[in-house]
Amino acid sequence: MSVNAGPLDSALLSAQFPGLVTSTGARWHYLDSAATAQKPAAVIEAMARALGPDYATVHRGVYARSADMTLAFEAARRRVARFIGAGEDALVFTRGATEAINLVAQCYPEKAGKQRRVLLSQLEHHSNIVPWQLAGWQIEVCPLTADGCIDLDAAEKMLTEEFDLVAFAHVSNVLGSELDATRAAKLAHKVGAKLLLDGCQAVPRLPVDVVALSCDFYVFSAHKLYGPTGIGALWARPEILATMPPYQGGGAMIDKVTFARTTFAPAPQGFEAGTPAITEAIALGAACDYVAAVGLPAIHAHETALVAQLRDALSRQNDVTLFGPANSAGIVSFVIDGIHPHDLGTILDEENVAIRAGHHCAQPLMDHLGITATARASFGLYSTTDDIAALISGIERTKRIFG
Repeated sequence: MSVNAGPLDSALLSAQFPGLVTSTGARWHYLDSAATAQKPAAVIEAMARALGPDYATVHRGVYARSADMTLAFEAARRRVARFIGAGEDALVFTRGATEAINLVAQCYPEKAGKQRRVLLSQLEHHSNIVPWQLAGWQIEVCPLTADGCIDLDAAEKMLTEEFDLVAFAHVSNVLGSELDATRAAKLAHKVGAKLLLDGCQAVPRLPVDVVALSCDFYVFSAHKLYGPTGIGALWARPEILATMPPYQGGGAMIDKVTFARTTFAPAPQGFEAGTPAITEAIALGAACDYVAAVGLPAIHAHETALVAQLRDALSRQNDVTLFGPANSAGIVSFVIDGIHPHDLGTILDEENVAIRAGHHCAQPLMDHLGITATARASFGLYSTTDDIAALISGIERTKRIFG
């Protein structure tokens, strides 16, 4: 999956991301990659080609360009599947991780006379809470450890054979805490439950191999992986997909249609109703290739060093509270006494620094922490120490304004 384990030249890599340059030619200190990552020229160009000279629909046309685009689309599926150590026959394209979780929540088989039960954690994104509610699942909540990790000791005590699924974030979008996914899988499987991992924050910064992780479902969104919006992926064990009914009906996902009865195509096509996100899938494939070429071990080491540097700088300030473990993966959340995160974010914007401020679609976690919002700085492979310096300078200015 990854070919480079050496140190990153973040300045060189930054030059490959046109979105990091402002209209005046200055560097934009973009520290919001956990929300959405900037796109490298290679991904932009792949999507532009697909939208332009290569464009045609897929799967239906008998003309040459349609056949070529079909080959490119399915090749993208293989590339995305390979990126997470999976087979293409179980890689479903979705609109994002949100739709992927909704698909599982709606389609996971019910047992006669039994309400489906899922174990979530206190730190989950709303997209890993609301779908289960809408689908009528009974939700139990696993607590966190003192440093903001999912408490798997508590999970072990909570799990019984009544649970159908465990659905945890692989990496928290607020705290950056990383799940011990292999242990989570063992605990789930011990009681006959399946494990779904929300990999949105993991795939851009950690090598992921779904077979090694022993999970049963893995979901992620392209736009956090340096790809486009509007597309993501669900991987599931093929034998589980085979038991799940179609999520939506329409074209492309059928075998034969009559007014009396319809039979459906096997997975993954059986879960992909309608004309797919063709150009987005090709761009996602290009993003996977780009990240693999840069090297996930190198990206992880680079972001880990930046996290350590920023946490050290913030910990020296007595009016700053840091959240999450010291070794958080690419994400640093904090609050400053007397300054609302939204005010901080607004003033930092004047300094050409972009952070995220708010509840980060994790209101239950905010309630657990006893706050309403945090400021969140999150790194990408293009982030540099200059971005940290600009952030610290902007924080100092904000304090002077509110002092």
